[in-house]
Parts: sequence; structure tokens; C-alpha cells
Amino acid sequence: MKYGVIGVGAIGGYYGSKLAYSGQEVHFLSHSDYEFVKERGMQVDSCDGSFHLKQVNVYQYPQDLPKCDVVIVGLKTTNNHLLPELLPPLLHEHTVVVLIQNGIGVEADVQQMFLDVPLIGGLAFICSAKTEPGRVNHQCYGSINLANYSCKDEVLFENILKDFTDAGIPAASVPYDEARWKKAVWNMPFNGMTVALNTRTDLLLKNPSTRQLIRDLMMEVVEASRALGISGVDEAFVEKMIQMTDEMTPYSPSMKLDFDFHRPMEIHYLYTRPIEIARAAGYRMHKLEMLEAELRFLSV
Repeated sequence: MKYGVIGVGAIGGYYGSKLAYSGQEVHFLSHSDYEFVKERGMQVDSCDGSFHLKQVNVYQYPQDLPKCDVVIVGLKTTNNHLLPELLPPLLHEHTVVVLIQNGIGVEADVQQMFLDVPLIGGLAFICSAKTEPGRVNHQCYGSINLANYSCKDEVLFENILKDFTDAGIPAASVPYDEARWKKAVWNMPFNGMTVALNTRTDLLLKNPSTRQLIRDLMMEVVEASRALGISGVDEAFVEKMIQMTDEMTPYSPSMKLDFDFHRPMEIHYLYTRPIEIARAAGYRMHKLEMLEAELRFLSV
């Protein structure tokens, strides 16, 4: 299949490069890195084995890309307003779009932009960063869950899953709502808390007070998912996420990097939308509402 990648950052750059390195035909849309990647290629420094793509199909403008069978969107959700301009040139009648983005409600809003385009949610469990042109630093983990939102072609969905697996990316098919809220169990506490307290994930868990606060925030996400009737998001999963974070390399999540580099933070889909959805279902995430307010203060 022919893949397109919009947003060649820590996520799109990593997964797109892994697919290309495995032999898939991948076309990258990269505005800021275009000249660098065209001349020098893409470098992935990875805990699973580093590699370099010498020749990269990279383009500066969306109209220059070919029509693709699968388009991976790795943009930050703060840039989703650009999708009506960036995405249509890559689409043919049967193109499926994989949104590897943070937050709750992303697919619903993108579907309103593109009513007939099949969407898949991509839930990445990865510590990865991109702080210089053409280079992705993959620190640990790297699996991805694919959650079918509106793709009716099951064969196509399974082929995408196989392509990821064949590229050395641990990939699994998961129920959509459960997957999005499970990701929120980690994302909502750690992204905001590292910004509000100007710290890293490991330091939050080493301090008994903030460790308990992280657990409390995670349990608010669990209770919200229960109010919505979503199964599979429970206290055992909270303990699993805390243990996983204890074992991972000291890490600054994407929101902390955005804050440090003076970029817009993904507050809307990471906090505002899930808080609104939970409140509509009759559950208030009081501590996460406070964290959202702190983030909005810091974003001014």
C-alpha cells in the first residue's frame, strides 16, 4: 500500500520512518524540515535499533504528494484546522486516515470535516521526541493500538495492522472508546502535571504527595469512563500505568515539550473535551478541572 504522513514530528516521523525502513512506500509532507530531509534524509535514534533513511519521499506542499491508500496524521491537534487544506490532495475514493493524535473527541470532529472518509484512531504508547530537523529520538516503548472509528473495510484495516507489525511496530486492534479513555488515564495526569509543576514523569512519582495526586487524577478518568458505560478501564489499569511509568526512562511528555518550546498546548482535546463529555454523563472530574484551569493560565 501507499502511505502518506502529515506531521513529521516525534510520532509521524517515527512510525512513518519505521514503515519506510521496512520497505513500504511512504510519502512525507514536511514544511519546516523539507530542505534538510530532502538533502540528508531521516535519522531515527532508537532504543530498539537506530537507522537512517537516505532517500526519503518528502514534499513541501500537499498538492505535490500522490494519492495514498493510507494517510497517517501525526499533527498536534492544535493544527487540525489545517486538515481541510492538507488532507484532500492525498485522498482517493478509498483512502483511510489514521489519526495518531492525543485526546478525546478528535475523530468525531475530523469526521465532521470529512464525512465520507474512513477514520482509524491510532493510540501510540511511546517515549519519543523531535527537537532538531530530520532526527527522531525514540527513548522507549513504541507500540500502537489501532481503534476502528469508521472504516468499514475490515480487510484494509487488517492489512494496515499487518504492515505496522511487519515494520517491527507492536500493534493491536482495540475497541475505540476503551482505547481512547485508556490513553487518557496516562495522558491527562502526566501531560498537565509536568507543565504545572515544571518537572518530569519520574520526579512526580518519586514524591509521595504527587504520586498520590497522579493516582487520584487517573482514578477520575476511570470513574468518568464508568459513567460513560465504557468497560476495561479500571483500577488495575491505573496500577499498570503507574508501574510502567516507574520503569520508563525519565521523560517530558509532549505537552511539556510544547510548553518549553513556546508552542500551543493541546488543552482542548486532552482536557476540555473529556471533562465536558464526563460532565454530560453526570460525573465531575474536579481535580482535572483544576489542572485544566492551571494550564489555561499558563498558556496565556
